[in-house]
Amino acid sequence: METTENLIIIGDRVLIKPKTETNQTKSGLYLPPGVKEKEEIQSGYVVKTGPGYAVSYDDLDEPWKMNEEKAKYIPLQVREGDLAIFLLKAAFEIVYQEEKYYIVPQSGILMLERDENLLNDLLS
Repeated sequence: METTENLIIIGDRVLIKPKTETNQTKSGLYLPPGVKEKEEIQSGYVVKTGPGYAVSYDDLDEPWKMNEEKAKYIPLQVREGDLAIFLLKAAFEIVYQEEKYYIVPQSGILMLERDENLLNDLLS
């Protein structure tokens, strides 16, 4: 059972579980030693994403309509299961059910590594 199923991520934010400390990704991407020493960049797996960027609009055709409008969103580029490399200064560290996570806005993510096979395994 996923421990984060009750969490709702807002807007363009992403919930990331930090990756175990290593300087190499699964596909062979190496992070330079200076990056780890300065701790300006972190990596982890995307656990949940928000709905995206909210788009506001005025419905001038029907001003009498009650406030029933549903929010419209521009979806995020980030997907669950992606390996994200992000700026630590843009992230907020939280502990939820004794697990460490980061909440990061999509703009704080520098790069994604997407493994479609891993994604399919997570979704099945």
